[in-house]
Amino acid sequence: MQFKGNIETTLQQLLAQEDTDGDKKITIDDTGPKAFEITVYDNALTKAEKHIIKGTHHLSNFLQELALEKALGKTEAVIPLSKIEESPTNRISRMIKDYFWDDLTRTIDKKGIEKILTDSKAQDTVQRLYVPATDEQGISYYKSLTTTFPNLEVVVLPENITPEYVKSINDKPGILALALENESGVPFVVPGGRFNEMYGWDSYFEGVGLLLDGRVDLAKAMIDNFCYQIQHYGKILNANRSYYLTRTQPPFLTSFIREVYSTHPEIGKVWLSQVLAIAIKEYETVWMERGVRLTQNGLNRYYAQGIGIPPETEEGHFDEVLAAFAKAYSKKQNIHQPFTIRTFAEAYQNGTISVPELDAYFTHDRSLRESGHDTSWRLDDVCADLNVVDLNSLLYKYEVDFAYLVDTYFNGAFQGRSSDFFMSKASERKKRMNTLMWNEEQGQYFDYNFKKQEQTHFESASNYFPLWAGLCTQDQASAMKDTLMAQLKEKGGIAGTSRKMNDEFAYKGPQRQWDYPNGWAPHQMMVWRGLLQFGFEKETQELVYRWLWMITRNAVDYNGVIPEKYDVVATTHKVFAEYGNVGTEFDYITTSGFGWMNASYQYGLTLLSPDLRKKLEALLSPDELF
Repeated sequence: MQFKGNIETTLQQLLAQEDTDGDKKITIDDTGPKAFEITVYDNALTKAEKHIIKGTHHLSNFLQELALEKALGKTEAVIPLSKIEESPTNRISRMIKDYFWDDLTRTIDKKGIEKILTDSKAQDTVQRLYVPATDEQGISYYKSLTTTFPNLEVVVLPENITPEYVKSINDKPGILALALENESGVPFVVPGGRFNEMYGWDSYFEGVGLLLDGRVDLAKAMIDNFCYQIQHYGKILNANRSYYLTRTQPPFLTSFIREVYSTHPEIGKVWLSQVLAIAIKEYETVWMERGVRLTQNGLNRYYAQGIGIPPETEEGHFDEVLAAFAKAYSKKQNIHQPFTIRTFAEAYQNGTISVPELDAYFTHDRSLRESGHDTSWRLDDVCADLNVVDLNSLLYKYEVDFAYLVDTYFNGAFQGRSSDFFMSKASERKKRMNTLMWNEEQGQYFDYNFKKQEQTHFESASNYFPLWAGLCTQDQASAMKDTLMAQLKEKGGIAGTSRKMNDEFAYKGPQRQWDYPNGWAPHQMMVWRGLLQFGFEKETQELVYRWLWMITRNAVDYNGVIPEKYDVVATTHKVFAEYGNVGTEFDYITTSGFGWMNASYQYGLTLLSPDLRKKLEALLSPDELF
């Protein structure tokens, strides 16, 4: 059976009856009758009968389907009843596969440039596109577009991009060019919401979902864009915005390459050879340059360069910090007329005053953002002094992946390097991590402060990256499994940090978005895979279920919402820490969800047992099952 009717008339009637709070959604917060009568027809559209759509989920499905039909320019819709009364998990998964990935895809070319350059992050009427000096093809192509787009300003970057230069263009923000192929932009997937740029570690996790949904074209394209960034910007960027030029992100490139090529070897060995060479270049020049991101003890840190206050933050984000520094500076300089926050910030930014301690604070802050965990009390005002567990686990995985790829596809030798060379690097890193980071008593790895020469003992989901990377022993993994479940497991999955850490650091200021009680998709996905690698099926099933239940419950109750993050304690998408929650603002339907959240749902469904899948369809609470 199927609904057939006028879209606009039906929309208005449906909203008038069921959308009682006027937000253009149908949610559990609405107080309508939750029952809407429609006429349905047989497949031949000849036999009609009345049908009542019941409940928040089915009503919001109907609203979404009407919106999709309207977006196609139709005035009359024919919608199968099976879509209106589609089960929650099937609907979420289908929407991700059929709609969300395409809606999140961008290109920087004539076809896609306007959408990117006129987004909410553009600060004036000028649409700036920065192009590397080394990309002659890009310079020529993008300059040719200025006749079509009169507000487009193409800026050629200097060959030597310094922190001083990046600071000089902070008031002239713009998008950084990515790869072109036959005068078409190589596509990439953005996180969602306000984001129109390609982010570092988001892209890998999106790639996991893309591969599951048969979109190897997009997964491969993002690797190609990463390689472009390494070749022309010297690193995989935090994201391709001008103010990120001195900042990278967590390294997942080898995992991305390995997963794409192993599932689609038809891409060809020529491509594999090219991207492997570029990945090794990134490893050696970005991560293994001593004194920058490689410290004296042989382990790594995040270390983002830059000058002054990071410009991408919302106004007021640093007010508390600036107020404290302004007060201290005034007292130290014996200034009787104290600075206000604004006058102090202006004087600091333009170089009128020098505050080395504040320089150090912002080095830590930029490095924290480079880590992808922006922000967390774990890294606040200390990040650049830490050998962090997450980064060193990822680089161990790089070294193991290099060894595997060289051994498997290049007979053990590649461009003068052997698979044994990379395995020895991995072995050395593993020994150092076990010496400096492993805590037998507490059953987990901890970040290591190399200046204080001590572990931080900060309980965080990032402490469990060694499970995913496969660098721990079975005994260590067993201890970590127990600690993880005791410290970080909440009703909706794994929290970013423990309740204990929240209690200890609450005095320092506002809640940080990567900390308790919030949970994030990349942590869940890495923990699941890590636990499975060591045979912990029971714990994996429970954690997958908790996370998918929370996503499904929120989508059912709130018009299909798939946001950036969740409060895993209250199991809600209503998260207001720092930057709020991206992906929650939409009318009628979300057509994109959020990149790595979409991926976590698709990945989780592949792991969940048939029995738990049935229980998920029935939305049985984790409290009833575990």
